[in-house]
Amino acid sequence: MQVTKRNGEKEAFSVEKIHKVVQWATKGINGVSFSDIEMNANLSIYDGIRSSEIHQILIKSANDLISTNSPNYQYVAARLLNMQLRKQVWGYGDEPTDFLLFLQRNVDNGMYDPEILEKWTTKQVDLFGKYIDHSRDDKFTFAGLQQLIDKYLVKNRSTGSIYETPQFAYMAIAMCLFGTPEEVKKAYDCYSTFKINLPTPIMAGVRTNIRQFASCVLVDVDDNLDAIFSSIHAVGKYTARRAGIGLNIGRMRPINSPIRGGEVIHTGLIPYLKNFESAVKSTSQNGLRGGSATVHVPFWHYEIEDIMVLKNNAGTDDNRVRKLDYSVQFCKIFYDRLIKNEDITLFSPYETTGLYEAFGDNEKFEQLYLKYENSRSLKFKKKIPARKLAEIFARERLETGRIYSMNIDSANEHGSWAVPAYMSNLCQEIIHPTQPIQSIDDPDGEIGICILSALNLLELGSEKDIEDACRMAVRTLESVIDYQDYPVLAGENFTKNRRSLGVGITNLAGFLAKNKLKYDDPAALELVHETMEQIQWNLINASCELAEEKGPCEKFQDTKYAKGLLPIDWYKKEVDELIWPNYNMDWEGLRERIKEHGLRHSTLSAIMPCESSSVIQNSTNGIEPVRSLLIHKKAKNGVLKQLVPNYRMRKNYYTLAWDIADNKTIINIAAVIQKFVDMSMSTNLYYNYSHYEDGNIPLSVLIKDQIYGYKYGLKNFYYANTPDGDGDTEKGMNCESGACAI
Repeated sequence: MQVTKRNGEKEAFSVEKIHKVVQWATKGINGVSFSDIEMNANLSIYDGIRSSEIHQILIKSANDLISTNSPNYQYVAARLLNMQLRKQVWGYGDEPTDFLLFLQRNVDNGMYDPEILEKWTTKQVDLFGKYIDHSRDDKFTFAGLQQLIDKYLVKNRSTGSIYETPQFAYMAIAMCLFGTPEEVKKAYDCYSTFKINLPTPIMAGVRTNIRQFASCVLVDVDDNLDAIFSSIHAVGKYTARRAGIGLNIGRMRPINSPIRGGEVIHTGLIPYLKNFESAVKSTSQNGLRGGSATVHVPFWHYEIEDIMVLKNNAGTDDNRVRKLDYSVQFCKIFYDRLIKNEDITLFSPYETTGLYEAFGDNEKFEQLYLKYENSRSLKFKKKIPARKLAEIFARERLETGRIYSMNIDSANEHGSWAVPAYMSNLCQEIIHPTQPIQSIDDPDGEIGICILSALNLLELGSEKDIEDACRMAVRTLESVIDYQDYPVLAGENFTKNRRSLGVGITNLAGFLAKNKLKYDDPAALELVHETMEQIQWNLINASCELAEEKGPCEKFQDTKYAKGLLPIDWYKKEVDELIWPNYNMDWEGLRERIKEHGLRHSTLSAIMPCESSSVIQNSTNGIEPVRSLLIHKKAKNGVLKQLVPNYRMRKNYYTLAWDIADNKTIINIAAVIQKFVDMSMSTNLYYNYSHYEDGNIPLSVLIKDQIYGYKYGLKNFYYANTPDGDGDTEKGMNCESGACAI
């Protein structure tokens, strides 16, 4: 049998060569057999096969053997894949490319930002190269490394050529963001050991020439043509630079409203939403993902009934806008009337002066709402049962999974902002005050920017680990704020003045399992409370340290922190019913330090989805329960298989999402987390048809979950997940674009 070499020459097939490679790939890994891999591979080998194909067959052979009985083949397949990657980047030697030559090559070919070499001396680069630990690549599973290659490593997306290996990438990111060798090394250690989970824009973008690393932006749209089309322009600019879009259209007047004294009749929200949809979907995000946006609308908007059904499959293209997601904003008066089975009233924001501005402040809003309900002069006013609206919402949420909710009063009352916030983002974890732009260069507008990262709970073994990781996460994002470019002035205004950060957590399911706890175990609430207290305290403390060094952010006075308040003061007190507030951290000492120095950042925490990046780190996704112990993740080149962390030792302690009979389990966990988080959370709920009579999920179940979440202070609900025949397959739908699925 002959093998075709890369240069076209032929040589005799050598079993010994394959044997040598497979033995290397399995060395030191328990529960695997090199002979099984070889036998599996032999079935696909043919006369004249290319040498590169043989290696690919070996990778596939190892990957095919991954199962619950043989989980460690995922590390064998990863080694084989990494060997292939290193050959492409390093050449054919076993030693890595000289780091300086590596950087110079990628600067010369236009893949890396030239500043990376201008910033550091040759001696410093050499020291960084020697500090890199390439053995950390052994932490990757096959799914993790393949995901990293597909989405994050710098490549020519036309030819498929890859220009870096994982450890080179982590070090290059650290070199771009930090200014001293000590900081660079600390950052590299955190990133490469998976203590910190970097979001897609940072992981894929820092070190390249594209300097926009926001995961999401929040665009608030005003009720005039200049504002609308300027907002569309801004959406296009940010979508092209890897950001997901949160869009607020709650200020816009409804269909048939008079314009210019009745000279023109308004076409309504739907035609403009089609414009936004086109701006989002027509823009490629550097080959990484498609654009995506969530539209936010208050429950009392005159067109709300039509907006909530825009995503379903009924109707025509004229009355549907299916490629956007939607979030309905609720507050106390809605829930009160829903519980009492009373009517609510829909209005036009244009006719109800001050009503939209009061939305989020229950006292002011209810006063104006009742005033306008009693007014006889309004043209656009419509009464409907609160239950009818709730059922439309629940039905669309169940059928599409993609109608979300925002409790706007909870968002304002139980967070760090002391000024009104009117909207959330694509994935429902960000709460920011925004100001509509009247032109693309409006100096007075504010577009909210989400700069995110997450802490991998399973990699933080001690209080010192948590402290160090929190400090590094805050300093990483602080650097990103100043390092990145701003395509729209309103985004720069917001970010530079408020310096809002969102540090989240991931691997909660793995963390609970490690501690032999299931989601519904009362001790799980205690552990989550203790851990989140440590994290939030350390995040705030890290921001205070930076304020001592650099000063507080310009608009620090717009936060409750500036008023002397902390998360332990502003949380929804009903959470005490779930877990008694015993505290271990020195909150009063921190309060005094903030009074003296302020904070460098307006917000510190947000719990985002970690869909893509969780795969890289073999982490369970964010705060989610797992859908299966052997997860099948849909990817560009097929399905990736990955076992949950610590599978052999802790498999019996994992809570499977489809086994959860009551979403109160998830809501309770989320409520305890939300207690300490100063923004919001991407909270997903799970509904399994098999848990209900005749396989039908009553709409009342979804409505009760909304009310229960509101009771305990949850600000947002994200997906309503159903199995829909997908079995144990992770659809990767959380943030369709991946924009906030960091």
